Amino acid sequence: MLAYLQFVPLFTAFFVALILLVVMTPLAHQFGLVDQPSARKRHAGIIPLTGGVAIFMAVLVASVATDVWMKNNPLFFTASAFVVLLGMLDDRFDLSAKGRLMCQFGVASIMAWSAQNYVTSLGNIFGNGDIALNISGYFFTVVCVVGVINAFNMIDGIDGLAGGMSLVILLTLAGFLTFTGNGAAIMEPLIIVAAIVPFLAFNLSWKGFKGNKIFMGDAGSMFVGLTIVWLLVDHTQGASAAFRPITAVWLVGLPLMDMAAIMYRRARKGQSMLRPDRQHLHNIFMRAGLSSRQSLIAILCMGACYCVIGILGEIYLVPEYIMFWGFICLLVLYSIVIQNIWSVLRFIKKL
Repeated sequence: MLAYLQFVPLFTAFFVALILLVVMTPLAHQFGLVDQPSARKRHAGIIPLTGGVAIFMAVLVASVATDVWMKNNPLFFTASAFVVLLGMLDDRFDLSAKGRLMCQFGVASIMAWSAQNYVTSLGNIFGNGDIALNISGYFFTVVCVVGVINAFNMIDGIDGLAGGMSLVILLTLAGFLTFTGNGAAIMEPLIIVAAIVPFLAFNLSWKGFKGNKIFMGDAGSMFVGLTIVWLLVDHTQGASAAFRPITAVWLVGLPLMDMAAIMYRRARKGQSMLRPDRQHLHNIFMRAGLSSRQSLIAILCMGACYCVIGILGEIYLVPEYIMFWGFICLLVLYSIVIQNIWSVLRFIKKL
């Protein structure tokens, strides 16, 4: 009976999300929260953008009803409510990039200053001892939060990608919490997973869910980005940290690298770094001949590889400075390859 009760929050989140995904579909059309096909958005039909709202509401209801998360982190839901509202307004009215960015900094400030969930130490990433940030940790955290939120917002370009990448990272985090003696906190990532799974069923048109496609929308991608960075900071800082800060960087490595490469390319061309385009990793895979589903699998496998590197580095206690410089080297290599991807592919075909 006790074992069953432990799963009540997960069942609650799953079924509330499932119900809301169905109920919100007609409301999405009524309030204009839909995605229209365009030159940049090549999907068929008008698709509801209420997936993220349903995920957030499901997590909130499950947390309040079962007292799993809300008891200790009401400020998480305050920040999340603001970022979801921001995403909904952006989905509906297509807000300016600068205005959206300013609001994201406000949300990040709630996490860093109000909730006091901020980076106090970067660990021994240079090999000269732990780097304590002190008061600068607040500002560093705000920048990191905005970066991760936008990384997940940018990667949400094909069916299942933002949701699938979130599952890979959240399940890895749950594994870390379990094997490092922090099992009491395992429900935090798992309750998000439980709410995302029914969304993926609609989004990927699994058997029995075809004909009811729903998109996550900016509300959803920004919410999962905020959730992931909130949990990663929470569990890498302080005496009871489950793993090292550099390990957290590897867990979100692929979305961060894709965002960094895109912004660097735009800056080189003299374009706004916040301007949308069709040069993301999933666009490259599809232009190279892969289908949307094949691109999804390939990118999720890449994301899983980044997580595996983080896991192995943590298990075998690889020095933090090696993990850090390894990440920087991979980031540079990734950026170079992406900038010259078509030349690289032509070279590979000649081999």
